[in-house]
Amino acid sequence: MKYLILIVILASFFTASGASKVGAADQEGAQAPSQSTPAPGPGIPSDQENARKARALLDQAIQALGGEAYLKIHDAEQEGRTYSFHHGQPTSNGVLFWRFVEYPDKERIEVTKERDVAYLYVGNKGYELTYKGPHQVEQKDMDDYLRRRRLSLETILREWTKDPGVAFFYEGNALAGNLPAQQITLINSKNEAVSLYFDLETHLPIKKSYSWRDPIDKERNVEEEIFDNYRPIQGVMTNYGFTRYFNGDMQTQRFISAAHYNQGLDESMFDPNSHYNPNKPGKR
Repeated sequence: MKYLILIVILASFFTASGASKVGAADQEGAQAPSQSTPAPGPGIPSDQENARKARALLDQAIQALGGEAYLKIHDAEQEGRTYSFHHGQPTSNGVLFWRFVEYPDKERIEVTKERDVAYLYVGNKGYELTYKGPHQVEQKDMDDYLRRRRLSLETILREWTKDPGVAFFYEGNALAGNLPAQQITLINSKNEAVSLYFDLETHLPIKKSYSWRDPIDKERNVEEEIFDNYRPIQGVMTNYGFTRYFNGDMQTQRFISAAHYNQGLDESMFDPNSHYNPNKPGKR
């Protein structure tokens, strides 16, 4: 179980990864649209114009990420090294990882040089896989994983943008760490709010922020993710850099060394009882 905390942090559903030194600012829930929002055009209600600007930024971001190539990603593979932190201090020298995702709800993460420990998420179930066989992930860790998947950048750009129950708010100019950006906030029908920040020149997403209330102590927590070091892979702009903050403290960093899309994955890797061996060639 010594890798479990690291892997739950690592698993963020489908987001390519790495590291960033960009700081994080506290945010809580949905924010009211900025007072600096430009005035609407003639005859267009201000709330509709505000939503239109937010949608336009989302469309720009999707196009910057690769447009149809990005939206048609079916599966993804990554490998690299991940680091965890506690109160801003590193807790390890880094762990090698291999990550496989099949959209929308399958993910496998293998760690150690021998790739003999894995964490598997299929639907709403999670397993730790070792030589002893599969063991279900603890419920709290599973809840954290499912929340991050539900509020992931990919889910927002691929699903929330099509949901008529989602409200869009243009927030105007903002800072993503120390970088100038444009900010929007989306709120779904469950009153979950996520803020996205886009680079002024490239229109790529560089930060995501949301808050949630702990069901036990009722305290509000803020999670922020920084995306950087974008590189084109098979027509998709892929962030090789990723940093997550929890209540202002750096929690994890990931460095991607290789990434591939739509290569076809061996379905047995998503079966906890298949005895899948990553060190043997499998079926594609």
